[in-house]
Amino acid sequence: MKAFVRTETGISLDDVPIPVPGPTQILVKVHASSLNRADLALADGKAHGQHGGAGTPLGLEWAGEVVALGSTVTAYGKADRVMCSGLGGFAEYAVTDWRRAFPLPDSAVDYDTAACLPIALRTSHTALAELGQLRAGQSVLILGASSSVGLMCLQVAKLLGAGLLIGTSTKPDSRARLSAFGVDLALDSGDPEWAAQALAATQGRGADLLVDFLAGPLINDSMRATAIGGRMVNVGRMAGETGRFDFDLHSLRRIQYLGMTFRTRTDENIGEIAQRVRADLWPALQSGKLGLPIDVRLPLEQAEDAFALMRRNEHFGKIVLTQ
Repeated sequence: MKAFVRTETGISLDDVPIPVPGPTQILVKVHASSLNRADLALADGKAHGQHGGAGTPLGLEWAGEVVALGSTVTAYGKADRVMCSGLGGFAEYAVTDWRRAFPLPDSAVDYDTAACLPIALRTSHTALAELGQLRAGQSVLILGASSSVGLMCLQVAKLLGAGLLIGTSTKPDSRARLSAFGVDLALDSGDPEWAAQALAATQGRGADLLVDFLAGPLINDSMRATAIGGRMVNVGRMAGETGRFDFDLHSLRRIQYLGMTFRTRTDENIGEIAQRVRADLWPALQSGKLGLPIDVRLPLEQAEDAFALMRRNEHFGKIVLTQ
């Protein structure tokens, strides 16, 4: 089969054997896959969790049809339509543990749409409901809201009953589009006054919950924009992986600062999260209340062009590879 892999010098579309599913895995005929920012690290030869370097199959998210099952898998059958996360989705076939898959929510949902959803659904629900402990009426600030997972967080926050919903983006055209995803106030996180503006919008209190996709040099302003006794959930570090941290400010505002990732979670834990996602979000997903825009579709063979597009950060929504 054709598959994109990381080599010693870059990424390459190679002929490789079709993977054989292990006891808890499913083999999926891939119809569409989507890019995530973590794909860039793997394409660069960097580590993402336990994976990375030469020989790494690329592609963290895809959708398709089950064609083979591991010996212990009972949740799915052959020909089931699924959307998955794992490793190796930029290929004609990919395997993953069955607990990292979701059934497509409706027969009308196409594979392109489904390939955009698994990571965003799990991440947004975990950040908001599990770690953020969002309660109806609480104010929420999504820092980096125009990212794909940020857009899903906006929708899920509203679905879970958020009160005032604030989202940030440094791009004027992206800020203008955030209201369609539930934002009440769009701010420019590149403006030195953005934290003060968030405080003013919350009558000086700050957001009850801040979900952070940026981190880096914005960390202290993020704490200033969070309510005393509030919560911050760090999901991404698009603005930088390090920054000067004001420990006294953190103490004074009594903020619970929580980190999250799926790289250190077991398949069992991810399966538990999937159950909560389906319980809380599936009715809205089936009715079309949750979704992500697709900005660009390219054939699988043009994955390098897709990576270049993501690096330029000019897209709004998902970049999808089709087959």
